[in-house]
Amino acid sequence: MRIQQRVFLSGALAVLLGLGLSLQTTLVTAQEAPASAPKANWYTKLVDMNFVKQQAVVPKIDGVMVIDARPTARKYDIGHIPTAVNIPDSAFDKLAPTMLPADKSSLLIFYCDGPECILSHNSAYKAEKLGYTNVRVYAAGFPDWIKGGNLHAVSVAYLKKLMDEKKPITIIDARPKARKYDVGHIPGAINLPDSQFEKMAAELLPADKSAELYFYCDGLACKLSNDSAMKATKLGYTNVKVVPEGYPAWVKAFGEGPSAASAVSPAAAKAPEIEAGKEAGTISVASFERIYKEAPNSVYLIDVREPQEFASGTFKGAINMPVNGLDNAIDKLPTDKPIIFFCGAGGRSGEAHDMVKLHKPALKTVFLDAEIKWTKDGNYTIKGH
Repeated sequence: MRIQQRVFLSGALAVLLGLGLSLQTTLVTAQEAPASAPKANWYTKLVDMNFVKQQAVVPKIDGVMVIDARPTARKYDIGHIPTAVNIPDSAFDKLAPTMLPADKSSLLIFYCDGPECILSHNSAYKAEKLGYTNVRVYAAGFPDWIKGGNLHAVSVAYLKKLMDEKKPITIIDARPKARKYDVGHIPGAINLPDSQFEKMAAELLPADKSAELYFYCDGLACKLSNDSAMKATKLGYTNVKVVPEGYPAWVKAFGEGPSAASAVSPAAAKAPEIEAGKEAGTISVASFERIYKEAPNSVYLIDVREPQEFASGTFKGAINMPVNGLDNAIDKLPTDKPIIFFCGAGGRSGEAHDMVKLHKPALKTVFLDAEIKWTKDGNYTIKGH
């Protein structure tokens, strides 16, 4: 009797373990379930849109590659999943050795134009033959991705084509103004920093909610353009796209774009030899010292350190306006002469310059990016970075 009970319990345990294994397999399959029933010649390991959404994120995930197997100009350039690279199936043998990751365990997700498109399946089989062990196919493909309300990405090549054809599009740079947009941007782009989207969108974006909007920032490590694009969609814009490779890809393909005019020019400022330093928005140490010695009254010197630091020594004639309260005092800044912001190391002075350029860009300002030390009698030492 006891032997029979042991046999029964062992059998029951085996059944339960089998059910558990079956359940586990079912869960994994559910996570990677195809949107359509498998067809002949399809790759066997399929995933759905929700699975892809977890992988096609910005900043791009290491060890994951989403691959568009469609033709470049006719398909990929016009629209693709953000972060996806383009390896057309027709050029797979030529491009794969240089474009696929060296790590054969990397997750590769191939897609093309939906259930009737075999290109992604063909490429997946080829990748498997090359030794890749973690290959998947998103069989429902790009049409399903767009139907699901996800972001529509385009290439810089397609954006350039639209610009050359003088299409009525609005290109939006979602990066900070002073540190990024002013240094260089895609020609014709307006600057709507993502951090200022809610404040500035109504003024800068077109009134027509069907207008074509193209958002970009600093490539696949930058999520500002994606965030701004989603905000525009929530405002009711119906034709919103992103350029995920952004300004770095533009520079690589077409060269550097225009930069903002110099923060201060000698003619406009009526000051002798105001020369830019190494970083955008700075004044060179040599230029500053010439102005300070030869024409100190041609500029305003504003010390943005704390009052106790200011009291311990500063440049003769300087005004103290600590950076922590500057945002509430921007309207009080003088407008008749250029302003040179400074501190003891360049950090706070740069912050002051950026703040003014963001809220009152018409003001002529530069900052000293240098290490400065003063004595009570007004002497100083200065060393540029």
